[in-house]
Amino acid sequence: MLASALQQLPLVAILRGVRPDEVEAIADVLYAEGFRVIEVPLNSPQALDSIGRLARRMPADALIGAGTVLSTEAVAEVEAAGGRLIVMPHADTAVIRAAKQRGLACIPGAATPTEAFAAVQAGADALKLFPAELVTPTVLKAMRAVLPRELRLLPVGGITPETMAVYRQAGAAGFGLGSALYSPGMAADDVGRRARAFVQAWGAL
Repeated sequence: MLASALQQLPLVAILRGVRPDEVEAIADVLYAEGFRVIEVPLNSPQALDSIGRLARRMPADALIGAGTVLSTEAVAEVEAAGGRLIVMPHADTAVIRAAKQRGLACIPGAATPTEAFAAVQAGADALKLFPAELVTPTVLKAMRAVLPRELRLLPVGGITPETMAVYRQAGAAGFGLGSALYSPGMAADDVGRRARAFVQAWGAL
């Protein structure tokens, strides 16, 4: 599911701070612009409610899940809400294994080769290189050279349409998009315009 969703568009929408009463309209515009992977970080207001709404609403080819998943208990809560994706800021192998045991896709965070290889060994489906301000294109290129060729590396943190090219050239397979795509309180139309700019920038690569 993750592979097919990222094949359609390898950009992950991170809706940190979104509220349940607005999340559906925002997800609708993201889907219309081509996004197929949407995460609601668990430190958002009533995040599990938002995840549940999206799981019920979005088409079958959309992968909905949670970000900032910090515990095995949270993995179970996300699955119960209907989420099928676990995204983490770190490489806690217990959380990765819990996600995979439940049949969920998992994108853990890593900033070093040690974290990256531990995450891969635990079953990670892709890696979130976080924060991207720390994992520079030069570092990404070095990690790309030693990690499994088929493993998708997705820089997250401070990514804009203008900064994607240098990461792509270094070996990024896609990106996680946070505040440059959505920030709390944004209207759905504004999110749609930002989404379009990212899709166009990716297409140009």
